[in-house]
Amino acid sequence: MKKPAIPIDEAARISCLRALQILDTYPEDRFDRVTKLAKQIFNVDICLISLVDSHRQWFKSRQGLDATETRRDISFCGHAILDDAVFYVEDAAEDERFHDNPLVTEDPDIRFYAGRPIKAPEGQRIGTLCLIDRAPRTLSEKEFEILDDLARMVEEEFVTLAQSSVDELTQLINRRGFFAVASHVLPLCERLGTVAELLYFDLDDFARINDQHGHQVGDGVLAEFSRLLTRCFRSADVIARIGGDEFVVLVTNTTNQAAPALKRLAALRDELPAEVQAHINWSVGVASFDAERHATVDALIDDAAAAVANAAMTAAG
Repeated sequence: MKKPAIPIDEAARISCLRALQILDTYPEDRFDRVTKLAKQIFNVDICLISLVDSHRQWFKSRQGLDATETRRDISFCGHAILDDAVFYVEDAAEDERFHDNPLVTEDPDIRFYAGRPIKAPEGQRIGTLCLIDRAPRTLSEKEFEILDDLARMVEEEFVTLAQSSVDELTQLINRRGFFAVASHVLPLCERLGTVAELLYFDLDDFARINDQHGHQVGDGVLAEFSRLLTRCFRSADVIARIGGDEFVVLVTNTTNQAAPALKRLAALRDELPAEVQAHINWSVGVASFDAERHATVDALIDDAAAAVANAAMTAAG
């Protein structure tokens, strides 16, 4: 077995990793969305966001693996962070560097590995987005490009860790965070030919609630509606608060989901106490992503918002 070498910038690399304050934190949807999507696209057994610490690799997000960390000296990711290119092993059992590695000879029985290094905002390689399978396989040129796109999404999330990308009141991503995610997800949907829909929610009479009942009640409405959205939609969907009483949900890899999702949302609202239900009403517009029509994230949001306005005009007329 060949142990991974230590990068020449190890001290700076570890310093940048620690500065992110991400090690040993709880799972987060914004990272799990990427690994779930990658596992689905590549049809692999395991997908990880691995962060290489001084003596271990720790998994910020993991799909298909129970372990939260392994030793650095047996890690594949320790090799991957030595270069900018994807570190690629078609069959570890036949590779002299890994054939007797315990990660190959024992659980999780790695055969195929592809790890694209992910960088801290300062440029140091602090970990990987990696694909693992228990059978030998190869990747096409297009698949390498997709893996690179997904890794860039992770790097964008690292950038926003130092910026405020989460709405403090609702704990959903805010407008900045949503644009960072959507600007990667939508081009990926275009490349793969998959469906994406944006649901735009505007809470009804929210200004009146603040005026008549106070901002504390208004904040409670926002927080409760956020919880309803989180319960209703999949963890892979992108849910955000992009304005005072404006929310969006970006749904991908599925078709005709808006209507049943809205029924589920209404059913969840009906489970709330009557005094809470009375304050939570919404108007919603849906826009299907069209790469030619929606050259920007703003264009897609504008179409969904216009659907809300058109529905209101129709109801009034």
